[in-house]
Amino acid sequence: MLTLTPRERVLNLFAGKEVDRPACYSGMGNVTTVALEEIGCKFQDLHGDAQKMAKAGASSYHLFGYESAVIPFDLCVEAEALGCAMNPYDNVEQLLYPTIKEKTIHTEEEITTFPIPDDFLERGRINVICEAIRLLKKDIGQDVAIGTYLLGPFTLAGQLMDLNDLFKLSFKKPDKINQMLDRLADVQIAIGRKFYEAGADYITVREMGATTDILSPRAFNKVIAPHLKKIFAGLPGNNVLHICGGTNSVIGNMNKCGAAAMSLEFKNDMAKTRAEIGPDSLIFGQVDAYNVLVTGTPEDVVKGVLASLDAGVDAVWPGCDIWPTAPLENLKAMVETVREHGASRWVRNLNVGG
Repeated sequence: MLTLTPRERVLNLFAGKEVDRPACYSGMGNVTTVALEEIGCKFQDLHGDAQKMAKAGASSYHLFGYESAVIPFDLCVEAEALGCAMNPYDNVEQLLYPTIKEKTIHTEEEITTFPIPDDFLERGRINVICEAIRLLKKDIGQDVAIGTYLLGPFTLAGQLMDLNDLFKLSFKKPDKINQMLDRLADVQIAIGRKFYEAGADYITVREMGATTDILSPRAFNKVIAPHLKKIFAGLPGNNVLHICGGTNSVIGNMNKCGAAAMSLEFKNDMAKTRAEIGPDSLIFGQVDAYNVLVTGTPEDVVKGVLASLDAGVDAVWPGCDIWPTAPLENLKAMVETVREHGASRWVRNLNVGG
């Protein structure tokens, strides 16, 4: 019987090689408050400190056996490098994710003219992320896969300008929005390459703002897909496309964007997805990251994981970032259920890559 390390299992999936069971890991944030207590720092302390970030990234492997280490833990990295100001909530006691407090695009004219600094790869926290990747690679990189993520161009645009204006102009003046997104795709390709050079094993492109809850399939094809295709064509390595919400109406076009795998939420009907795109495309998902992993019971987690396995996912992923207060027993239940039932319940019959 084939037995693989977590790193081998993840990388074999991407390479289309044989695996012994689905992997259980993530392409998004998953630090826990338990880990923060062990490290001895607050959530706010992680974002600008490569050593603390790396320790927090490794904690999920050490605490509950996750088969990856993923950093960072916020969505502001690229926007900062392009000149936005981040609010890390340093002086707030409760746990809050950083947000952008100052946009760089304030008028319609600036959508196509806003400056991209020549040295954006050296700005903000990009080098902090790279150093954290190197530290993780040195620490546990022989055991587990090291992951990071980028925002999709449309989601990044929502950090740079008012989100309501972005949605309105996507319908009224899509050509102007496409000019901006084309420039942002170049930015993400450059940042992603730098992350791979630092040692990342895979990158998730998180185009959460392109949810079909707001954008129509027609808008997706005209405004979103071209720039995702550009990123995946220009970004070497193991790349995953994640879009939030129900994605059945665009799943065929998502599958044509060029990512090695797609990350889907529980709102996606996997039976319909497999019927449309077939058995060969890699799909990661689709455990409810909040209602199951955070507020559910271990029994709820087992049910959610088994449902994902029965639906034919190739790796059990939470559908989004795991809120840090998720009980450790729930996270352990997720990993242990995949270990115990992954091979026998996996409908793909261990035949990824054909």
